[in-house]
Parts: sequence; C-alpha cells; structure tokens
Amino acid sequence: MAGIDGPMAHLSDSLFTTAIATYALAAVGFVAEYSFGRRGRIAATVPVAEPARELVGAGGPGAVEDAAATPPDDRAPAADAGRPMADRIGRAALFVTLVGILVHGASIGVRAVAVDAVPWSNMYEFASVAGLIGVVAFAAVLWRLPQIRHLGGFVLFPVIVVMFLAGTVLYSKAQPLVPALQSYWLAIHVTLVSIAEGALMTSAVLTVLYLVRDRYERATAAEPDAPLGPITNFGAKLPAATTLDKAAYRIVAFSFPLYTVAIICGAIWAEAAWGRYWGWDPKETWAFIVWVVYAGYLHARATAGMKGRRAAWINLLGFGSITFNFLVVNIVVAGLHSYAGLS
Repeated sequence: MAGIDGPMAHLSDSLFTTAIATYALAAVGFVAEYSFGRRGRIAATVPVAEPARELVGAGGPGAVEDAAATPPDDRAPAADAGRPMADRIGRAALFVTLVGILVHGASIGVRAVAVDAVPWSNMYEFASVAGLIGVVAFAAVLWRLPQIRHLGGFVLFPVIVVMFLAGTVLYSKAQPLVPALQSYWLAIHVTLVSIAEGALMTSAVLTVLYLVRDRYERATAAEPDAPLGPITNFGAKLPAATTLDKAAYRIVAFSFPLYTVAIICGAIWAEAAWGRYWGWDPKETWAFIVWVVYAGYLHARATAGMKGRRAAWINLLGFGSITFNFLVVNIVVAGLHSYAGLS
C-alpha cells in the first residue's frame, strides 16, 4: 500500500526527530546532575556548624584553629548556594523533558491527522507511542519521588534507542489502515497495550538500577572497607534500594490491570474479526506469557520469601518477554497479527 506523502506526514516526521533531539538534550542534563550534583545536594543540607566554645576567652587561639580546620566545603552554604548549579541543571533537564513530551505528543497527533486514524497500526507508530508513555511514566513517578530526578538519563536512554530504531529500521510511511484494522477496537486494544508496555519499560529501567543499588548496599554492609567492582561501585550515587524498588513496583501495579483489559479487549476483537476469541496465534501466545510473568511478579511481591531481588528478576523477565514479542514475533514469526508495516 502506497504511503501518504503530504505536508502533515512530513511535519509528523520532523516533530518525531525533534523529540529525539530534545530527549537527548535532557538526558545530557540529567547525566550532568547525576555526575556532579551529589556534592551540591550534600552541601545544601549541611547544617550551620556552631562555633566551638572557647574556655579561655572569645577570640582565643582555639577558636582560630577550629575555624581554620573546618574545610570550606563542609561549612554552611552561602545564601545564593541554596540551589547548586547541578540542581539547576537537573531542573532545566526536567523542563526540557516536558517540552520533549509535548513535541513527541504533537508528532503522534499530527500523524493521526495524516492517516485519519489512530496512529499505532504498525511497529514504528507503536514504538513511538510506547516511548512517549515511558517518558510520561517517569515524569509521573517524579511527582511522588522527586529525589530520583537525576536518574532521568537512564530512563531517557532506552527511549531514545527505541525511537531511533523506530525512525530508521522500523520506520513506515504514513498510510491508511488496512481493512483488518479498521475497527474501533484498534483504538481501545492497542492504546491500552502501548500505555502498559511503555510504562513497563520505565519499570524495567528502575529495576535494573535497584539491583545495582541493592548489590552495593549488601557489599558495603558486609565489608565496609572492601574494594568494590565497577558495577557495584556504580550504585553509590543511586537512591536507596527501597526507593527504586517501590517506584518500579508502583508502575507495574498501574500497568498490569491495563494490560489485562487490553488482552480481554483483544479477545473480543478477535471474535468479531475471525470468529474466535482465542486461537493461540504467536502474538496471542506471547501476550499471554507476558501476562503470566507479570502476574507472577505481583504475586512474588505479596509473598514474603520472594520480595526483593527475586521479584526484581521476574520483572525483568517480563519486560524481556515484551521485547521478544515486539521484535521477534512481529518481524520473524508469521501470524494473524503481522502488521509490522516494514517495507
């Protein structure tokens, strides 16, 4: 089917490219805050040190020595240092991220106008929507856990990679829907799937960071002075493991019901289109596998003996299943859900 080569389609592609560049700029800012902000955040919270009491008399030699022995970096920050440079960069990076969300959303909206339908009927469009949801999920988490803002670079990096692949390897020109997809169930079923899987990508990133931080905490608790490997030492600047674990769990708890409803809606759509609710098509089979894995993750979180690292690995297994379903099943395996849109 020939693509739609019009001004709206070109505008959508331009906005898509601009969104990638905007996210990349924001990622640089977040990395800068992560790399250089620790000292600033600590300095901003150091209380004002009380001057040492001099038994001999005010202004005696003891007071002078105490003042000289206090490192400048450990003293109370000046009035204009309440917001260090790294913190300002982090705030600017968050603002740029929000701008990127707007540009990215505009790209999807213009694409919808170009094709006169919901714009997630092929792999390029689905990856774009899932990437947008991943960034939105991180912004939503920051509303409750602003202390993890400096981790934005880790979240934006996979989004940028997915969008780059979508704009190159998986790219598909704007085109009308094929007859099999001309149903209102497309807007319901695929929307729910894209929201759930986009958010689960952010959860997977936070879970990886949780495992690194947990390894660091266990290593330093066992042998505080022992040398650490490069991966373990990387966890020193990460938030507490419990904070990362909580954030990852909340995202899964939000996404799993959406994914469940999406599977149910897909079954109803299948009955209307093919005369059966479930036929164990490869796409359906892997969707069910993903559902089972995340159901196991939530069950593990509710089980005392399976919390922590074990549950985290189940979470990553779930996202690995999503990745396999999106890339391998769509591109390699033939089935009724072969709508990759690749030329």
